[in-house]
Amino acid sequence: MNNSANAKNSHNSRAPYWALALFILCITGLTSTWINIGTFWNGYVLDMTGPAWNYILFRVLFTYKIDNIWTRFFTPQKTLIIFLLTCFTIEGAQFFNLYKSTFDPWDFLAYVSILIPLYLLDSHLSK
Repeated sequence: MNNSANAKNSHNSRAPYWALALFILCITGLTSTWINIGTFWNGYVLDMTGPAWNYILFRVLFTYKIDNIWTRFFTPQKTLIIFLLTCFTIEGAQFFNLYKSTFDPWDFLAYVSILIPLYLLDSHLSK
């Protein structure tokens, strides 16, 4: 079996776990907007889970391996950089009052708290 087939088989065998992680992150994040159980839950959980579940979506980790322009563009490194730039730009816009929201420097930590470990895991498994 060649390296391409091995990579495809490895990806496909891990896809159900990524799908489960996607589901858990998505439900947890959305639940934090529906149920008020405290400042941390309502203030940071969506900031933690949102970038993480979107990372899994953009990297198409939750389904069978496909090779197309999307998956070739969204490498682990590019996806992480794009997501960090997006999150930090949103927080910067809040800092400069470009829209009605509240700037919170702890959001920076929330954004990376799950995103960075997912990136590290994905990078390791993608090799």
